[in-house]
Amino acid sequence: MNDLNEMFFQECDDLLEGLSSGLNELENGSNDEEIVNSMFRSVHSIKGGAGAFGLDQLIEFSHAFENVLDDVRAGRLAADENVVALLFTASDHLSDLVDAARNEDQLPPEQGASILSDLKHMSGSLDDDSHAHDGRGEEDPPAFEPTTLTVDGGLPPLDDMLSPTAPTPLTITFKALPQLYTNGHDPTLLFRSLQELGSLTINADLSSISLLRDAPWSAPTLSWTIDILPDDSVDEAAIREVFEFVEGLCELEIQSHASAPPIETLPPLEEHTQVPQSGAPSLGPDPRETKETGVKPASGSKKQPAARSSTIRVDLQRVDQLINLVGELVIAEAMLRQSMDEMPHSANGSVDEAMSQLKQLSGAIQESVMAIRAQPVRGLFQRMSRIVRETSKEAGKSARLVTIGDATEVDKTVTERLVEPLTHMIRNAIDHGLEAPDQRLAANKDKRGTVTLEAAHRSGRVVITLSDDGGGIDRAKVRQIAEDKGLVRPDDDLADADIDNLLFRAGFSTANEVSNLSGRGVGMDVVRNEIQSLGGRVSMQSEPGKGTSVTISLPLTLAVLEGMVVRVADQTLIVPTLSLREMLQPGQASVHTLCDGDRVLALNDELVPIINLGAALGYRTDPVCLGQQSLLLIEDDSGRRSALAVDAIAEQREVVIKGLEQSYQSISGIAAATILGNGRIALIIDTDQVIALPGRMGAAEPPAPGATGDVVNA
Repeated sequence: MNDLNEMFFQECDDLLEGLSSGLNELENGSNDEEIVNSMFRSVHSIKGGAGAFGLDQLIEFSHAFENVLDDVRAGRLAADENVVALLFTASDHLSDLVDAARNEDQLPPEQGASILSDLKHMSGSLDDDSHAHDGRGEEDPPAFEPTTLTVDGGLPPLDDMLSPTAPTPLTITFKALPQLYTNGHDPTLLFRSLQELGSLTINADLSSISLLRDAPWSAPTLSWTIDILPDDSVDEAAIREVFEFVEGLCELEIQSHASAPPIETLPPLEEHTQVPQSGAPSLGPDPRETKETGVKPASGSKKQPAARSSTIRVDLQRVDQLINLVGELVIAEAMLRQSMDEMPHSANGSVDEAMSQLKQLSGAIQESVMAIRAQPVRGLFQRMSRIVRETSKEAGKSARLVTIGDATEVDKTVTERLVEPLTHMIRNAIDHGLEAPDQRLAANKDKRGTVTLEAAHRSGRVVITLSDDGGGIDRAKVRQIAEDKGLVRPDDDLADADIDNLLFRAGFSTANEVSNLSGRGVGMDVVRNEIQSLGGRVSMQSEPGKGTSVTISLPLTLAVLEGMVVRVADQTLIVPTLSLREMLQPGQASVHTLCDGDRVLALNDELVPIINLGAALGYRTDPVCLGQQSLLLIEDDSGRRSALAVDAIAEQREVVIKGLEQSYQSISGIAAATILGNGRIALIIDTDQVIALPGRMGAAEPPAPGATGDVVNA
């Protein structure tokens, strides 16, 4: 794919996002005419670009699509529920056509044939009678006698006069501004679009071009004069539509050369010629021809079009490279600081102040660069609206998606990897959560279910919550299935949270039969695995009869991490603070040894298993004295707690994440690595995997003096 094609498809993505946003506004009852105008421009721009690349399938569909939008914005078609539903379906298919064209492929003609037929039928039926007078329920207009008026003024024959429908020559003066090229537009594509509307003569004005050494090469100087004789039925408005998506990015002037033969002075009327004084038809507007438009301006002032944003497109690899360099800068600054700290204090002198400024600047640069990758989740949420429509249709249910906080920004990589988890979550919410329409009506609920997708920043993280207003989790059914599969025993005492977490087990499903939506046990386990690979956590809450919510907590970026620096067997490790709940210094812990040799921590009337981190990672095999160990209390996604025993706790700091899989390999219990200020590598612990490692308790040892060593029967 060349740069021009790639630029076109990038612009298509932006236009489709704007189209989806406008449809959501329309569905929510907005009656602002600018929304429909913006949607029409989006589809029209896609059609114009597709014409430049000869994408016939995309051209045909977008043409039918824009015809319906034109009827809506002109008031010939009311934007009711059926029309909005068709527009949503058409938007989904338009997106599929763009994706197929991006992959240099074509969709089977039958795939969108019904949608195209519906669009043509809707706009075609209007074209037949859109201008016809509808006099139903009205009295017939009063009859009148037409009066013959004879005028003999030597007028030229009517055929020789300029007809209102005859093509009028136009002269277009066009000059591109620098922003036009910055946004990726090409005047050549505009000229090709004009060529489809009539015969062209294009002359380039080269008088303003200077030698490169005499003028800045980045300032555009070319301008064009275009003489066009439009085809029949092509007016000046159609010519201006070609330049709609570069409005404000160019200097444009269109002059008409319409002229009529001079009309000689008429002689006085004959005395016998009389003009009727009464009974003649009124030339004013007939109030019966006034129709109620489908979209009206909102009350108050008319909403102004959104201002154009000053943005540039940058290859993501360049941004990643910049982030890596900034990470190296932060590491180098930390190494320099540590070297300065190891020098005699008297030798530092005024360098301390300069080092403090360097630390502040490097931190500010890091935050700014991280913000470059941050993108609103709006595009992600809009993609989910299609999943809701398709899933509800397949499940035979009625559902709508409500989004909150779609301006929340998150790292682009995180956004891309959230598509699959959110898709599974939405499909489960509709298929398993929402009741059938008759069941909802019986429960005094709206027959149309609601799925809410919300995003927000909390405590330096992004939290995404998907909730539904369905019937909630049938915990008795979930437990029975778990017992039948041997996952739990009948006498196990399980809390509601424990039962809910069974839904995250691989292969677990509550569906009675296998369908396209569910029954194979693949869904929520994929969600948990993907979220955990992003350094996040997922939890579930449910209330019978009111619905279920699934909450995802994620880091804002995958490039940095807040962690606790600990030492274990002469090794420096990083424990992420995300799962850290409490720290206990040596001697503060109440440790008990079970009959099988495992050790537990008594804390708040709860026995928490203790994990010897050095033994779990293979750093040591000899027993350790827990009385001399610090304990880090951690909690996993299900709320289960464990305590990590470490030799010492050094500090809490933000570290730059370095992946191991590309340069080395995946290691159990290790999430990634980082480089410390002394240049040494420190491994970042994957707490969830450490909890699941075999032999994680390590060897037992006699209790240290001062620590409780009671034996508790298991």
